[in-house]
Amino acid sequence: MKDLLLNNSSRLELSMRVVDVLALVATAHIAGRLHFQLSLNETAPIHTVLQYLNSILAFFLFSQMGVYESWRGRPMFAMFGKLAAAWGVVLLLGLFFSFLIHHAGNVSRSWLLYWYFYGTLLLIANRIVIYSTLRTMRRMGMNNKRVLLVGYGKTGREMHRRALKHDWYGYAVTAIHADEADLRGVDHPEIERIAKLEEIHDYVVKHEIHEIWITLPMAASAKMVELQYLLRNALVDIRWVPDTLGLQMLSNRMIDFLGVTAVDLNCPVSAGLGGLVKEIFDRVFAMVALILLLPLFAVIAILIKTTSPGPVFFKQPRLGLNGKKIGVYKFRSMKVHQEQGVITQATKDDPRLTPIGAFLRRTSLDELPQFINVLIGDMSVVGPRPHALQHNDKYKDLLEMYMLRHRVKPGITGWAQIHGHRGETDTVDKMKKRVQFDLYYIKNWSFLMDLKIILWTTFKGWTGSSAY
Repeated sequence: MKDLLLNNSSRLELSMRVVDVLALVATAHIAGRLHFQLSLNETAPIHTVLQYLNSILAFFLFSQMGVYESWRGRPMFAMFGKLAAAWGVVLLLGLFFSFLIHHAGNVSRSWLLYWYFYGTLLLIANRIVIYSTLRTMRRMGMNNKRVLLVGYGKTGREMHRRALKHDWYGYAVTAIHADEADLRGVDHPEIERIAKLEEIHDYVVKHEIHEIWITLPMAASAKMVELQYLLRNALVDIRWVPDTLGLQMLSNRMIDFLGVTAVDLNCPVSAGLGGLVKEIFDRVFAMVALILLLPLFAVIAILIKTTSPGPVFFKQPRLGLNGKKIGVYKFRSMKVHQEQGVITQATKDDPRLTPIGAFLRRTSLDELPQFINVLIGDMSVVGPRPHALQHNDKYKDLLEMYMLRHRVKPGITGWAQIHGHRGETDTVDKMKKRVQFDLYYIKNWSFLMDLKIILWTTFKGWTGSSAY
């Protein structure tokens, strides 16, 4: 009973194809009633011809377009998109046929649009009913696919967890092959352990396994080659789930490189056309900001010069895009001093602060000259805040993926800053949280996200008890 649907999948597909055809025939008449206010048989004969022709084409071509392939484990909306595209292709073929027989002028384009819209809706409704029924059956233990999992490291455990959590997909992990150390982590007594790689094929045949999921890490390439040879005659679906869950880089987009498929591991989302838009916006925004802020700059400059000796501005060496060293402009907020190569962050009630300096740092006004850096292209309005060079040397080995924050331009304000992660980073935990927010921004960047951060900074700022 549990395998009834699996053993009759061809009959299920035939039933779905028949139901789809009936849906298209019905919606052709509905479209005729809505557009012509007549029965379809009372309109130009070409509409009836297209009704039957397109329905027959859909019966045969939908299958070729992958409409009826198994959709387990994949998002429903992607399937809806494929369904809408396939139906659109069939309608275009019908329209092309009308051109060939010189009746295209008699075809109502509005009727075709009505038919496409209502046909798509009913086809999707069919899928929702069918897949909802299948999901209910799978939760009851019916129509499940038995899975053999090869590898039980981080990725293997995650795939098993997802199969258990999303039980409506109908995947049941029944056996696992892994190293002895990893097998100790299997806490499901009903799951069989396969000790040797050579035993996998016989187990698959004997226990009628439907799918094999290989979750071995990329480092196990020799084992992968051996496994590929051992499973060469296995007539089941074999899926390799690469260890990309452990590759917490910036992106994993597939590209065509020198004619072969390659994976970009640390290319930021803001690269490409989006990056060009961001670049133009940064320059324009910085120019307007500097013009509007000139009176404020003059007042701050006078206050700095009259309260302590020294220059109005100073430059701090920082790392910019891809680790290029840049000089970041700031209003001087401390007395002129020499650091002697030691990391000395500003602290609360720091004696080095000038009378006006504490106010400038608390309100972040000392950062305003960095619009000059944005204008010359060294920085962005929004991005990870640039850290001292000594901090980069210290934390690049303490925090995983710390240096990835330099794959984009540093910013005047950022996702971490509006969430309160600014000021002194006197512990590894504080820096870790800031870096987590920076990497989240880089991975999920959008122009709207930049605008949100700018608006937040403009109206609420990122001042607070940690800013000194």
